[in-house]
Parts: sequence; structure tokens; C-alpha cells
Amino acid sequence: YGVGKVVASGDPEFEEGDLVGGLLAWGEYCVLKPGAMFRKLDPMGFPLSHHVGALAFSGLTAYAGLFEVGKAKKGEKVFVSAASGSVGHLVGQFAKLHGCYVVGSAGSKAKVELMKEKLGFDDAFNYKEEPDLKATLKKYFPEGIDVYFDNVGGEMLEAAVDNMNAFGRVAVCGVISEYTGKGRKAAPDMMDVIFRRITIRGFLAADFMCVFPDFMSAACEHLGSGKMVSLEDISIGLDSIPSAFVGLFDGGNLGKKIVQIAAE
Repeated sequence: YGVGKVVASGDPEFEEGDLVGGLLAWGEYCVLKPGAMFRKLDPMGFPLSHHVGALAFSGLTAYAGLFEVGKAKKGEKVFVSAASGSVGHLVGQFAKLHGCYVVGSAGSKAKVELMKEKLGFDDAFNYKEEPDLKATLKKYFPEGIDVYFDNVGGEMLEAAVDNMNAFGRVAVCGVISEYTGKGRKAAPDMMDVIFRRITIRGFLAADFMCVFPDFMSAACEHLGSGKMVSLEDISIGLDSIPSAFVGLFDGGNLGKKIVQIAAE
């Protein structure tokens, strides 16, 4: 997903100089045909980088996954994995602003401190320092987990299901631990799923374009008031694309990873 400026147009709805947001190429120029997924963009006073992340698919994924899939309610207990990433850091903030108790996991001490001090999480932990994830989640959620926003799959999903309350909901957004083929595929205890009536549902942001106006209203309000922050890790230039991409799989990014091709 990207933001660009129109340099030439054969479509009367778009003029030279218009800003657009959508599925653009990772390059200096791209050609968009009628029917492609893009729209005219009004920055609304926010940095263009916000329209790549917090006010785009990352934000919609967080909002829809938490409220439409996870059905989070005020007072419920929410666990977010990869909680300092492009989607996770927004999920935690939406949940806190909704009145939930929120704990996040990440892979470094610095990320843990950031979640607690800047993002407002109730608590957070470094999963790399926890040999028994089931026991760790039991410690942070002695009364059980109501909603788990899953970005990693693998052993973390197994541990979360082990600690889910009856009628708990798991919103499966990603499986970072399995992308490279090094991690073990998740095998949650299906007897727990059955007897606790746990819902585990995968989803895509594109499934929930119907709530895009509601998401934008909430996100703009929270970002504009300063109640929510957008973490952005920006690299400059085409040459930075390979390292930026690889960094997504080794925990190198903090928040939304963005490659800036040209100045605003």
C-alpha cells in the first residue's frame, strides 16, 4: 500500500498534482488502470506517512480485527502479539481507548518499554525471555484472555488458546513465526476450543471495507487529539527496499515500516 502524486492522467476524475492512496508499485513511477485499487487522497492535515499505515490498511486491519472479528467489549482482557508492529501497536491503543485491559508481547526490552510508556498498554513482556509461554500468559492474565489478536501463530497461539476464557475470540491476522519456514506450525488444543467454545477466525482487511468510514472517523479523532500515536519506521530511497523488506521478518522494524521514495 502506498501514497503517490499524479504526474499525468487520462481519467477526468484525476488531475496532475492529485494525491492518491492504494495498491501502488514499489518504485518511482507506476501506471494505474481503471478498476485498480486506489482512491483520491485528502491528507486532512495528517502526514502522508499516516496514510500509508495508521489511516490505511494497517489501521483498518487493527480496527476490524479487534472490533468486527474479536468483538472486543469494554472491560475485557485483550492480548496482542507482535504488539509493537505496524498493526499490533494500533490494536493495543484501540483496545485501551475502548476500556479494555491490554497486554502485548514483543521481541526486545526496548519494545516492551515503549508499549508501556508511550502506547499505554497495561503491561507487556519480551517473549524471547519467557521459556514457558503458557505460564507467562497465566501470570499476566490470571482471570483468562477474552480476545487474542494473533500476529505470530506458532507456540504463542497455542499458549493463548490454553489461557482463553469460555467464548473467547481469536482474530488471526498473521503468522510471523511461520513465514520463513523455521517456526513450528501452530497446533492449539482443539479440545479447549470445543469445550470453551472458542472462536478462531482468520481475516483480511479487504473483508471489512464496509466499516472503513467508522474506522477513519475513530482513527482521525484519536490521532488528532493525541490519544493515539502512529509509530513509523521510515527508510529513504529505492536502495533501502531490500533491507526494509528483510527487516520485517527479523523484528527489525518498530511500528509501520515505510520506504519513502520521494519528498512530499
